[in-house]
Amino acid sequence: MHWRRGLRATEAFLPVAVVLSLAAACAGAGDFAFVTNQNSSDVSVLDVATREEVQRIDVPGQPAGVAVHDGTGVFYTVSPESKTVRKFALETGAELASVVLDGGPIGIAVQPDGARIFVSDWYNARIWVIDAGDMAVVGELETGSAPAGLVVSADGQWLGSADRDSHQVSIFELDSLSLHARLAVGVRPFGISEGPDGRFYTADVGSNSVTVIEPVAGEVTGSVAVGERPYGVAFAQGRGFVTNQYADSVSVFDLETLEVVELIYVGEYPEGIDTTSDGATILVANWFSNTVSLIDAETLTVTGEMEAGDGPRAFGKFLSAASGRK
Repeated sequence: MHWRRGLRATEAFLPVAVVLSLAAACAGAGDFAFVTNQNSSDVSVLDVATREEVQRIDVPGQPAGVAVHDGTGVFYTVSPESKTVRKFALETGAELASVVLDGGPIGIAVQPDGARIFVSDWYNARIWVIDAGDMAVVGELETGSAPAGLVVSADGQWLGSADRDSHQVSIFELDSLSLHARLAVGVRPFGISEGPDGRFYTADVGSNSVTVIEPVAGEVTGSVAVGERPYGVAFAQGRGFVTNQYADSVSVFDLETLEVVELIYVGEYPEGIDTTSDGATILVANWFSNTVSLIDAETLTVTGEMEAGDGPRAFGKFLSAASGRK
């Protein structure tokens, strides 16, 4: 059951500092993080409210990619070592289905209605289209070289692929599964996300930049200079948050001006990044530190961290607001 904790009437008479502290503690209450740990071949289920690991799920094959879908109550993992995509129940962590692919699966995204999932093939310049019900491959899409991160627009119209070694993004129209545009971006784009403005944002690991794309028009509309080796992008409070692997930091930029407004230091080698359902907290998976950092999206300060497994990657959407857990 999804729930949030609010301030009780009696707390209205508490000192302001105490009330603010209580409010901060409630940020993201009810959210759970499903963090893929590549080195220990498992998933850490983390309670954001209590900042504790509540379950460890075995996932063979060194999982990295992850995609949560609250609407259907499931999450997916991608294990590159065993070439396996698995589906799990959010509430219990039970494995529901799996499919073994024949290439180099890495990135994953789910369309809004949960009917199909998309998995990038690093070795063969393609995306698998998979039926989410029986996990059968129902199609393939041609990309540029070494596709990594994938994103599906919130309106279900567009699929974006970060084609790392082609230095481009491929955009597909989902109804017809046809190519809409191919756009040159920064050097070696890896992660790709959709912002609240409907634009796509790529983390360009080779040029230390974020490229901004308008998918409908099929145009690049801007770029942001960030830290060394950017990996993923998340959004909150009108800002973008970018993990910088080699700088152990998160660059924060304004979505309107595309100017960097803050640099936040987190754990060692930050990679996966996501936002709680209330937009109040940013979570960052630190691959070398085996931790997940929590950032207050308003004050831009680190408020704590949670222990994870060995080598947390969390490459994709890993936060759930409707897991059914208590």
